[in-house]
Amino acid sequence: MILGVIQVRMGSTRLPGKAMKEIEGKPLLWYLYERVTFSKLIRKTVIATGNNELNLPIIHFAQQNKIEYFAGSEQDVIDRIYQTAKKFGGKIIVRITGDCVLADPEVIDQVIKFYLDNQDKYDYVSNTIKPTYPDGLDVEVVPFTTIEKAWNEVKDAFWREWIFGYFVEHPELYRTGNVENRKDLSHLRWTVDYEEDLIFIREIFKNLYNQKRSFLMKDILELLEKEPWLIEINKKYLRNIAYSQAKKEQRK
Repeated sequence: MILGVIQVRMGSTRLPGKAMKEIEGKPLLWYLYERVTFSKLIRKTVIATGNNELNLPIIHFAQQNKIEYFAGSEQDVIDRIYQTAKKFGGKIIVRITGDCVLADPEVIDQVIKFYLDNQDKYDYVSNTIKPTYPDGLDVEVVPFTTIEKAWNEVKDAFWREWIFGYFVEHPELYRTGNVENRKDLSHLRWTVDYEEDLIFIREIFKNLYNQKRSFLMKDILELLEKEPWLIEINKKYLRNIAYSQAKKEQRK
């Protein structure tokens, strides 16, 4: 079974509680969950969060909306993903992180299809190894066998937290594949890490959601062409800053 896993927690240092920030009375997590369910290839979508008290709003949200979830280790991400996959019988895991509120179901399916067509060649497939999609349309596809191998073999606490980075940075252990967009759009920032990102996301939904709940990357690009000032809202922030900062701290 292809299992969509939304990895999300409340403890962001840059924008605390961002998953529960609202657009038109609904939290960002609601819109992200809805967008992932528009995928034609994912059979079930669940939430994987941390089991500490801070994440209770996410757990309550899942319960109130009858969304299946698993609450596991906050920092041991490989264990959380492994236990989630075991609980729900996922054979192929599609990870979407909680800051990717504009996740595009067509992009998700493109990455899944690439993995399905090449699963004898790769242990991990993403569209972020060489980024060509806007930051915030990140998709990672990994079979349960890879998750289980890492769960058993990776001992370092840093890499157990940043396990998907571990796959990429250890090519001697894991065969990785990358899906590229026809045009490099990696300079566009569509993720949610800062207040300006939230302002940008709200503008996108305000302009597009009522016309088409499953609006896609192409719809956002058309909007940005008409309203180029939107790009300037959060343009100053760098891509993947959390991972970069974590690696710097590790080296100290």
